[in-house]
Amino acid sequence: MNLTDEEKAMIDGAEGPAVAAAMDLLVRYAEALDCERFCDVRNVAGTMTQPSPAKAKLVAEHGWDKAYAVINLDSDGDFEVPAMKVPTCQLQHGFSDDSVGVAPYPKQYVELQADAESFYGRKGVNILATCTPYQVGNLPVRGEHIAWMESSAVVYANSVLGARTNCEGGASTGAASLTGKIPCWGNHHEENRRGTHLIDVRVPVKDFLDWGLLGYFAGDLVQEERPVIVGDFAQPELVDLKHFGAAAASSGGVEMYHIPGVTPEAPTVEAAFGGAALPEAVHYGQRERQAVYDDLNSQGDNTDVDFVLLGCPHASIDQIWRAARALEGRKLKAQLWIMVPRALKVVADRSGYTEIIERAGGRVLSDSCPAMSRSAPPGTRVFATDSAKQAHYLPAILGIEAWFGTLEDCVDAAVTGRWRGELR
Repeated sequence: MNLTDEEKAMIDGAEGPAVAAAMDLLVRYAEALDCERFCDVRNVAGTMTQPSPAKAKLVAEHGWDKAYAVINLDSDGDFEVPAMKVPTCQLQHGFSDDSVGVAPYPKQYVELQADAESFYGRKGVNILATCTPYQVGNLPVRGEHIAWMESSAVVYANSVLGARTNCEGGASTGAASLTGKIPCWGNHHEENRRGTHLIDVRVPVKDFLDWGLLGYFAGDLVQEERPVIVGDFAQPELVDLKHFGAAAASSGGVEMYHIPGVTPEAPTVEAAFGGAALPEAVHYGQRERQAVYDDLNSQGDNTDVDFVLLGCPHASIDQIWRAARALEGRKLKAQLWIMVPRALKVVADRSGYTEIIERAGGRVLSDSCPAMSRSAPPGTRVFATDSAKQAHYLPAILGIEAWFGTLEDCVDAAVTGRWRGELR
């Protein structure tokens, strides 16, 4: 690698053993990628606080410094973790104290996580505790090199904000936090951000559900490459782009997409492809739309719904308000959880939305989700969701059946205990 004098000094121990271990990890990572240099980053989103059996054992025997060394730096060293060198936030983690008595999640994990938050907060980690850090203040600017984890956050950062990151892991972000460095490869380079596939949308994409369906189609088509979307749709909102990207990152491994005139690096379709010849378009019409919907609903046979999940990726305040309006004056037969960033739960509480949802029998829960925490209401056999991402993952994680539809379909299922959704 071509290391700068600053980077050589770090790996030689000039900034202490923890930073040296972090640089050692990053050099090994870069060499495995055949990457010649590092990017400077000042925005890291990773995971340090989420509980696990391995982490609980490490903390009990050796403390939080050792847990960080082993899990976030791939090191057996015994050293104190210094303050984070660059701004760093914690993404979503395990359920927190607002889940006690609601989710069947170990109370000792809730307590361990609270202890972790205290430890890492003192080190300069911002405990945002959400898969949507861009909703609660972490907004990198266009062209900025960052180091983020979490597939739906990464695709949003690249595509909607125009920042530059690959989908990093717990160790690479842990090392980046202490060094301000990340291997400069993949999405950090202009030539790797250009479109590869052209999708021509021939059916109206009119709402939240449709953006999820289109994203799921795009991800399955391109896998880890970069779709460019043109055609019959209105200006998407934040939640539409959030769900399009999350779905595309679930059915495939999409980390970057372009919508000409919407996403920052694609003022035109020609710009999205970097001036190269346009590929032959793949059409997305009514047949494709129906096929994706049928695929997402192929994991359910039993129409008796036990559990309804909204807020994946974590709900925006507008989504919480929409759910409250749909639930006002109604009573639920099935369990309903709405997953939100804690910062937005405060807004929902103050705005009266939480009270309406809880009066109906639902819960607004922060910091995590059933997939992340592997926890659903006791006895859950069938769940319904408006998230293509959760419909994709949760059946495999928890061994339950899934239904996918609109927010209104999901609220109806929560009220009646039956799935009656259909594609309109």
